[in-house]
Amino acid sequence: MAAAVLALLAQRARAGDDEEVSWRALLSLLLSICAGGLVPGARSIARSYLFPVAEVRTTETPEDFERHALVARDGVAVHALELPAPPGARTIVHFHNNRETAASRVDIARALRARGFGVLLVEYRGYGASRGAAPSEEGLYFDAECALDMLAKRGVGPERVVLWGTSLGTGVAAEMARRGRGARLVLVTPYTSIPGLVTNAVPLLPAGLLVPDHFDTLAKSDDIHVPTLVIHGDADEIVPFWMGERVARAIRGARLVRIAGAHHGDLFARDGDHVLAEIIALGT
Repeated sequence: MAAAVLALLAQRARAGDDEEVSWRALLSLLLSICAGGLVPGARSIARSYLFPVAEVRTTETPEDFERHALVARDGVAVHALELPAPPGARTIVHFHNNRETAASRVDIARALRARGFGVLLVEYRGYGASRGAAPSEEGLYFDAECALDMLAKRGVGPERVVLWGTSLGTGVAAEMARRGRGARLVLVTPYTSIPGLVTNAVPLLPAGLLVPDHFDTLAKSDDIHVPTLVIHGDADEIVPFWMGERVARAIRGARLVRIAGAHHGDLFARDGDHVLAEIIALGT
């Protein structure tokens, strides 16, 4: 029911004047429907789209990676894959997008390890081997902290950590940077916030009310005080390039790298050497 109504509203919002729909009337209708009890169902649907765990294929752990079975502060099992850093080197901690597992980035991790970095690939709850609980914004923060705590106990403190998020993971990485858990921050295809991403597609949808997981990087930008690199394709069809531009402007001292012609998921396929070189330069 909720999904059908939201789909209809989205269609009407796009139709605009062609169907003589008053924007004010449409907004009133949206608010009335929300007040009428569709909010819980809509929030559940939004979360299932943000975290499509049932559609994400699990892959085997490569033999050259160390596998960590961790426990988050709320008792949920969390897994991570690691190529340990050489003595004194930094560790790049990667937070994946919403249609990946930790193992999706093993090739990039190997390339970074070959250049002298350690790499830790964190796998969120609900994904891959971490299927003990449903994902949520708060849960992903617990998962990230759990992995960073493991490094800290081994003497790898924030000063030796590079936080890297891709797409969904940019919200996780930014929050960890805000909490002082790393010395560098890499954001690949970042959004301003999840409600902002939804509103960009359906302008009058009250996304802040209907979307339970906000990952509001833009609102946290003043609290991020580490060297930051933003990488974004200017043909991104999912997270518009202007969002990456806005995030880069908002974080003091951040540098934006524009990948010409790149879409949401093909930055490495299109210009992987450039992307890796920029990340390595930041982390060195």
